[in-house]
Amino acid sequence: MFAKQGQKRRDAMWSVCPTSLYVHIPFCQSRCFYCDFNTYVAPPSLMESYTEALVQELAWLGKEARQPLQTVFFGGGTPTRLPIPLLKKVLAAVRAYFPLAPDVEWTVEANPGSADVGKLETLLEAGVNRISFGAQTFSERLLMSIGRIHNVDDIASSVERAQSLGFQRINLDLMFGLPEQSKADVEESVKCALSLHVRHISAYWLKVEEGTPFFQWQAADQLPLPGEDAEADMYGQVRELLESAYLRQYEISNFAERGAEARHNLVYWRNEPFFAAGAGAHGNVNGTRYENVSSLLEYCQMVANGRLPHASAISETYAEAAETTMILGLRLRDGISLRRFEERFSAVPQQLFGEVWESLFQQGYLQQKGDFVSLPLQYWAVSNEIFEKFVATVTED
Repeated sequence: MFAKQGQKRRDAMWSVCPTSLYVHIPFCQSRCFYCDFNTYVAPPSLMESYTEALVQELAWLGKEARQPLQTVFFGGGTPTRLPIPLLKKVLAAVRAYFPLAPDVEWTVEANPGSADVGKLETLLEAGVNRISFGAQTFSERLLMSIGRIHNVDDIASSVERAQSLGFQRINLDLMFGLPEQSKADVEESVKCALSLHVRHISAYWLKVEEGTPFFQWQAADQLPLPGEDAEADMYGQVRELLESAYLRQYEISNFAERGAEARHNLVYWRNEPFFAAGAGAHGNVNGTRYENVSSLLEYCQMVANGRLPHASAISETYAEAAETTMILGLRLRDGISLRRFEERFSAVPQQLFGEVWESLFQQGYLQQKGDFVSLPLQYWAVSNEIFEKFVATVTED
């Protein structure tokens, strides 16, 4: 019933042109033990071939852009691993093929130590205004144990260098639940990060992914993780330390000064459309979620042959869109806007999620404040268990 009633509304929703762009730079100096991202240790010649293909894909995507980009995000890998001439080419391609909003948020990920003065100046000249450093921990022992190539001094020097050059928006990524990590380690890392006066900190719970060295070591009972209870305590510790300082938790894993939230990531959490370019990149355009081929050679060859480098492209159904919007939106402290949800799906959540919705309210797992429904903060540590209840609850009839 709802699918038929909302067809015109959904057609309009899925025809909205993206105003965000993700660009994947898959190169690293080495691969971390926990990483399952599409990354490669590659020679300069392959970086050059990849850059040429990436510029061409950006040219194709730019023809579909009908509105100025509000956010751009270069992820990886390590985007600053590219030599300056290649980095300039990709940055220039974004400017050449896409209209940019005057206040565009343009983020580039970097490893501490990988962004020297020359590369930071290159980013600034192109219009990049936000840097995200993958610090992960301020423990030398733990940095070695997870396969990171930087040291603690690199973190501070990289942040201070970026600040001195004029970057006002800097994020630090931290991880907890690492092998043999203690609460004292977590406290030290958070306090060190706060001492650098960055405006945004992301704190992620380690997830052991298949295909990584950590996965193999865990299977062999050789990965001494802290355990779920200790990891939950670490999460609570991180939240308390950051919020008692100057950073407000606005998403399950993200903390920021007011006004310094990651606008690009908000696009994902609100399940809004976005362009994506690069090997292994995932995009969401006109109701279709697509994934590019992950192989660098296959990616370059497909582009050279004039073909979009898609490995798959799947149309998102009404039910999938509603469920995904609810699950991702509830990651936010503010939660889901009931008005926006109804405008988008021509139905209120009670209609789509029925007994699940009512049950979660009765158990106290959902709360309403004005137009917004959210998870109470005390249940964020078990949010995945709550999110699972929304899966496969909406029908297409």
